Amino acid sequence: MSDEIHETPPTTPNFQTELAAQLADLIPEAIADGKVDVEKLKELLDGDAADGSERFGLFWPGKKRALRAAQEPTTATLRPDIENSKDWDTTKNVFIEGDNLEVLKVLQKHYHAKIKMIYIDPPYNTGNDFVYPDNFREGLETYLDWTRQVNEEGKKLSSNAETEGRYHSNWLNMMYPRLKLARNLMTADGVIFISIDDNEIDNLSRLCKEVFGEDNFSTTFIRQKKKKPSFLHSNVGSMTEYVVCVTRNRRFTFPFSVDTTTAGKKYPLNNAGNSLGKLTFPAGSVRFVMADGVVAPQDMSEGKIVTRLLDELTIEDGFNKDAFTLEGEWRYSQSRVDEILAAGEEITISKIPFRPNHVKVGGEVKKMHNLLTPDSYGAGTNEDGTEEVIKLLGGDYFDNPKPSSLLRVLVRAVTYDDPDAIVLDFFAGSGTTAHAVMALNAEDGGTRRSILVQLPEPVVSGTDAYAAGYRTISAISRARIKTAALLLDAGRADRLGGVNDLQDTGFRAYVLTDTNFSKWRVSSDIDRNELEQHLFDLRESSSANEASADDLLSEILLKQGYSLTESIADLDVAGLDLRSVGDGIVLAYLDEHVKPTLEQLRAIVDEDPSRLIVLEDAFQGDDQLKTNLAQLCKSKGIELWTA
Repeated sequence: MSDEIHETPPTTPNFQTELAAQLADLIPEAIADGKVDVEKLKELLDGDAADGSERFGLFWPGKKRALRAAQEPTTATLRPDIENSKDWDTTKNVFIEGDNLEVLKVLQKHYHAKIKMIYIDPPYNTGNDFVYPDNFREGLETYLDWTRQVNEEGKKLSSNAETEGRYHSNWLNMMYPRLKLARNLMTADGVIFISIDDNEIDNLSRLCKEVFGEDNFSTTFIRQKKKKPSFLHSNVGSMTEYVVCVTRNRRFTFPFSVDTTTAGKKYPLNNAGNSLGKLTFPAGSVRFVMADGVVAPQDMSEGKIVTRLLDELTIEDGFNKDAFTLEGEWRYSQSRVDEILAAGEEITISKIPFRPNHVKVGGEVKKMHNLLTPDSYGAGTNEDGTEEVIKLLGGDYFDNPKPSSLLRVLVRAVTYDDPDAIVLDFFAGSGTTAHAVMALNAEDGGTRRSILVQLPEPVVSGTDAYAAGYRTISAISRARIKTAALLLDAGRADRLGGVNDLQDTGFRAYVLTDTNFSKWRVSSDIDRNELEQHLFDLRESSSANEASADDLLSEILLKQGYSLTESIADLDVAGLDLRSVGDGIVLAYLDEHVKPTLEQLRAIVDEDPSRLIVLEDAFQGDDQLKTNLAQLCKSKGIELWTA
């Protein structure tokens, strides 16, 4: 019967075991008694193996333990947080509250090799921003201990001060396992962008080359972070920081470009020497590849090119909020401009002074360079990011938030060929990445999806954010995304004459928590008294009493390899309450208190799902009932799973 019933795995994949299995398949001679024979492996590799006594690389205290932290399986799961979600039933976006190391492990089953782009803005290790609770104990235990401290005592995790010693090592131990796990999630042509400053740029670059391979290190973007230089702790005024860019496999990665293949070749509207005339552009008709803001009427003429902005212009979400008029020497007439817009082709403006371009459909890809400034690609500064947060939430709640214009540039650069891509940010901070993905989809009609992860870092009392009622950074992030979504929805409806085209601006919220199943919580080093209590608890129930059916289903689907955005509906079959996943592809019965009859189970099987999930305790020890169900499923070609 065991061959006919599949048991849901209690943990995330064991990467050490999986790696050994891959070696066994690739080099069976290197396996002896089920273990890897390291000496035999060296012998087979011969000249390709490095001398163990001297080799080039990045080494620091705790590196081996950091690697084990990435490889260690976890029983953790994600609990649905419907109350804090937006458009739960229809959205394909996800926001997860929890420690990103554990969350990255949880995501491995379904999202392995599915993430096209990752952007992260990790702590820069400046001495006061190290907030991740790694101490090489069981990761979930550490996280839950920390969140309990925060909730019950209001304690905040200490910073990584230079006086504590192993200053850089602590930061590397935090980053190393996360990058290892992130790499597993990336598609073959996937790209990761990492914001960083001078404190750790050297270590980060070396770490990325080790994790992803020297050949996959793409470039380091120089980004203008400030409009005026900062002289704090430096002999030279600082105006820039970095965005490190690494590919999963550089051979499969397309050129980065913000001039997409679908956008095509650009033709300037200005033509010096033509007669002077006026062109009026309706609201929402011009795409601005530059930071949002207000531009006053002004003469923008330069050299032989005459251009004058005759109206005050508001750029909002990358488009002109209202109609505006330009005076100049034009290649096109007003009627021709109207034809271009009616045909769905684009008029774009990328900087001040305005030089509008007609972008024809179908053209070449122009490879971008590695300087990110407001003038080059419209990638705004951190001041722009702060103004954006204030505009959305009414207060300055974050230190140096990244502007959505920066993320729009990066997302566009690597997803122009894949408008359905998944974008992951596991240091979500102010939620800029989700905002940028929504804004870019609004611009080009894409259906990109975002997954954000943010630690519920407590908001410090006495701050503006605390006074506004926020208690965690993750709560502010969710609020920012919801507010940005409302503005994007309203702006899109205005451009479409009051019609909302139902673009996805929602997200499913989840919270990292321990497994809902008591039988999966026991560890190998549990003491005798705890083990006795654990066995006693199992006699009562193998699932946590406080767990809802939705909690149980979410965990089971995750550990069986389903996504976090599967369509789920309630279904009544023969008087039993079931969950239908994917329009009936999967049916789940999760009520351990109501034992189904054989006739009721037969009715469920007659629904003909591809997979049937039944909670083990629902059989209430009736092995004959379980065997009969297995035979019914086998006769219909249905996979039977228990948990």
